[in-house]
Amino acid sequence: MAVLTAVAATAVLPLAGCGSGGGGEPGAGEGLGTGPIDIWYSTNEQEVAWGDQVVEAWNTDHPDEQVTAQAIPAGSSSEDVISASITAGNTPCLVFNTAPAAVPAFQKQGGLVDLSSTFEDAEDYITGRSGAAADGFRSADGDLYQLPWKTNPFMLYYNKTVFEAAGLDPENPQLSTYDDLLAAAKAIKDSGAADYAIYPPATADYTNVNFDFYPFFLANSGGTQLIEGGEAAFATGEGLETLELWQTLYAEGYASAEAYSGDMWAGPFADGVAAMGVAGPWGAGQFDGKVEYGTVPIPTASGTPADQTSTFADSKNVGLYSSCENQQTAWEFLKFATDDENDLALLETTGQFPTRTDVPELAADFLVEKPFFQPFAAAVPLAVDVPTVDGLAEKMQVFRDAWGKAVQSGSGDLSGVFGEAATTVDGLSG
Repeated sequence: MAVLTAVAATAVLPLAGCGSGGGGEPGAGEGLGTGPIDIWYSTNEQEVAWGDQVVEAWNTDHPDEQVTAQAIPAGSSSEDVISASITAGNTPCLVFNTAPAAVPAFQKQGGLVDLSSTFEDAEDYITGRSGAAADGFRSADGDLYQLPWKTNPFMLYYNKTVFEAAGLDPENPQLSTYDDLLAAAKAIKDSGAADYAIYPPATADYTNVNFDFYPFFLANSGGTQLIEGGEAAFATGEGLETLELWQTLYAEGYASAEAYSGDMWAGPFADGVAAMGVAGPWGAGQFDGKVEYGTVPIPTASGTPADQTSTFADSKNVGLYSSCENQQTAWEFLKFATDDENDLALLETTGQFPTRTDVPELAADFLVEKPFFQPFAAAVPLAVDVPTVDGLAEKMQVFRDAWGKAVQSGSGDLSGVFGEAATTVDGLSG
């Protein structure tokens, strides 16, 4: 989740690598020692609380394999921080904030450990926990260089107070179709109930595709990824419908193309500046006490039923990084952090769903006590992530550049601009 990945821009500080002292003899491969390790997790307050509890529990029982944890250092993005750390050779052993979109690049840098071939039980453990979802995170060689960790199906949040002020039904809003969304946006603007109907991140960074176009495209196309079968899929009929929707939102002033001065992801909705916003279940932690909100599935052109509406998974996974000396300890800690007890604690503490096949059973009591999360739990099987393809960041940036030119500008030949972007993407290596 990008709310967890974007941090203030500063230089990457030198950091200790995974522990170099007190380790046991290497195992089957170089670096499979045991001993102290370092880990990073995100800056999200709830996630830090979860991580601290897990580390404390582990350290109590493993005096010779102590884990030192910290939030990921500041940088333009967590992906940039990790990449720079790989280059410097000072990554921690584990990063509990590894974006699937960045894995091919990190792998190309030689920064990630191949879990499948390094640990005898890795395949059984990962597929046993995550089922078929694990296959969506395999690299081009068929192996897993990341452990699927958490899934955050996106939905459309709406501000009930703003909707009521705009003359819209705050309990049963009509938001199934693109026409519904545009009608609601017009009512909000005309009434002055909020400055904007919706306000996604407006900067040109490629990751922002995941907070405007991509969730809507996935819903409208039945789960088609940006790149399918090695070719760009966003300039198809469903993609052009979604692009036209967003172009209209900007052209009519229902959305802002200016960068938000505060938290660009959660801020506009949490601050009441925008009446709607897309977010995963973690939105509850961001919006509680700030706005009275409800959620609906992402609208589609024709109004797809909720139980058939695909959405963005916004997964964050865990990478084990190759500069880690005590890789066996890192792997054992990773399994500990993703066991039944700690996965349930992750959901209860952060509102984020572990990527596992038995969430309804594992979290049955939680879902009864917290009905807000039930639609998100139902959406987990419909959640789709970014494609795991080489050069994904560059390809997504091509799309984002076209977005700024023809969508955020509120005008432009969508078919021509994005057809050209698709041709460019198809021509990129990988």
